[in-house]
Amino acid sequence: MSFGDPNNPYGPPPQQPPPAPGYGYPQQAPPPPGIPPQHQAYPGYPQQPAYPGYPGGNMIPQSMPGLLVTARVFLYIISAVQILGGLVYLYIGAFVNDVSDEADSFSSSSDDPFSELGDIGNAAAGLIAGIGIFMLGLATLSIVLGVKFARGGQGVRITTVIYGALGTIVGLILLFVGLDTGMASAVILPLLWVVFGAIITAAPVVPSGTAWFARPRY
Repeated sequence: MSFGDPNNPYGPPPQQPPPAPGYGYPQQAPPPPGIPPQHQAYPGYPQQPAYPGYPGGNMIPQSMPGLLVTARVFLYIISAVQILGGLVYLYIGAFVNDVSDEADSFSSSSDDPFSELGDIGNAAAGLIAGIGIFMLGLATLSIVLGVKFARGGQGVRITTVIYGALGTIVGLILLFVGLDTGMASAVILPLLWVVFGAIITAAPVVPSGTAWFARPRY
């Protein structure tokens, strides 16, 4: 009796041939390209990009576009100028108020010229101080918009466009006035203001800026 005999009941069981492809469990096809490794174990998992595309534009950027970064820096520079201007106006208003108070101290009656000068000085001091407070308010708005660029949505975008457009219009008016005077010093600052305002207005409107403010937030 030989163990090599296939009919030997005491011999080792015969080896089974490997299953043919398609027999038993189906063969899993390789995952399509682009599926993350953690999802490759699920056949048919849809391929999704990291960020959805904005309609009519490219993929949403994962970092702030360069033009928006420039506009943000310009907002901070403008806020610094507005803070300095507001403080100067408040100082001038306080000085004018002190002068008007001194004029009132020399007046003997309401018909005295010093009394009228004091009244005019008080009104001028109030107007100058109001301009200073208004400039400080604009400085606060410039800083808030610059900070909100990182997480802000459509409200920040629209406010920035309106703010930049109004600043551009004011800069153009001052530029025309400076050109009429013929002085170079009266043209440089309004020209810079127009350039800053134009960039601040355009940055949220271009496709990259629009996609940045429309990106999903988690």
